[in-house]
Amino acid sequence: MKKISLFIAMSLDGYIADSKGGVEWLRGQSDDDNIDTYSEFVKDIDTVIMGWNTYHQIITELSPDKWVYDEFTTYVVTHHKETSSNKIKFVDKNPVELVKKLRKENGKDVWICGGANIVQQLIKEDLIASH
Repeated sequence: MKKISLFIAMSLDGYIADSKGGVEWLRGQSDDDNIDTYSEFVKDIDTVIMGWNTYHQIITELSPDKWVYDEFTTYVVTHHKETSSNKIKFVDKNPVELVKKLRKENGKDVWICGGANIVQQLIKEDLIASH
């Protein structure tokens, strides 16, 4: 059965974005940070789940010219009516039910990329793996 992992950057006070919704602080404290935990983490991932706000911030602010998760299948949990592609699937579905379904499929693990509401629902149901 697939493992469901939460891999996010978070400030010590529990926030992902600053008071204006920005994530500029995620760039780190210096340009010579050599720690690359992301590359190691994604070796075992083939599916990403995120909410609309995370998706929208990626395509409008963080990487408007290129979809940064192209090597994965991404599920965007949203009530917005958007057209899905092979790589990005917009689903108006309970994230708990989505994760339970995906866990049973063949393939690599699932990464919960963002969305506080999604994360809270999955933690409540004990669906996120602890490391």
